[in-house]
Amino acid sequence: MGNDALAAFSLVGKTALVTGASSGIGQAQSLALAKAGASVVLVGRREDALSQTLESIKAIGGNAHSLPFDLNDKTALPELSKAAMAMAGDVDIVINAAGVNLREPAEHITPESWDQTINLNLSVPFFLAREFVPAMQSRSWGRIINIASLQTERAFANGMAYGASKGGIGQVTRAMAESWSSGGVTANAIAPGFFPTGLTAPVFEQSDLTDKLAAQTAIGRNGELQDLDGITVFLASPASNYITGQIVYVDGGFTAK
Repeated sequence: MGNDALAAFSLVGKTALVTGASSGIGQAQSLALAKAGASVVLVGRREDALSQTLESIKAIGGNAHSLPFDLNDKTALPELSKAAMAMAGDVDIVINAAGVNLREPAEHITPESWDQTINLNLSVPFFLAREFVPAMQSRSWGRIINIASLQTERAFANGMAYGASKGGIGQVTRAMAESWSSGGVTANAIAPGFFPTGLTAPVFEQSDLTDKLAAQTAIGRNGELQDLDGITVFLASPASNYITGQIVYVDGGFTAK
């Protein structure tokens, strides 16, 4: 690969904000962005866990800032955006990786649990991204990366509220692209298959179920967090300049079968 091609994937000089950076997919994406040269603002509720991500990035020579914040209060998101910019300067990349999956049967869903799921998984990604878009458009460059799901396309047991939120993420990603990409801000979503995270712990505790899910893929295994590194850096980098409004399934071919 020539130097020009390699430069297209570089994030040197860019600043990324990642929610859910204390664990799982958000943590893995934060490390991948730092390795590609980005300065990363780590957002999450648990300050001690964020500190671990921060130390992991520093250990590889990367640059990051820890910003503990409870995303459940979307009315406070302007405060979050101001704090992030005061801490790290202009934000070029926003990754909405924070989420919740309560795995409730339809008959057990309450108005409160429904609202909690829709708020964190769907409302917060829109309102948070919107905080940064005007400044991104003033620079004619920005990236919004949302986290979709297999449930963006398919229904799973005990996934009524979660599936609704992730179906919505698919559409809001397309709508973000329609609204913002003419100003230089692309919006795409990554839809992971089954990866070992805090949200999927109830699944990975059942070996027969994880074996069944692995067999459903075309590749023959479930995901490993490093499988998300390439697509994260690609969608965050100049290499994806002409890609927007897309949902990229990183699922080992699960949805192909």
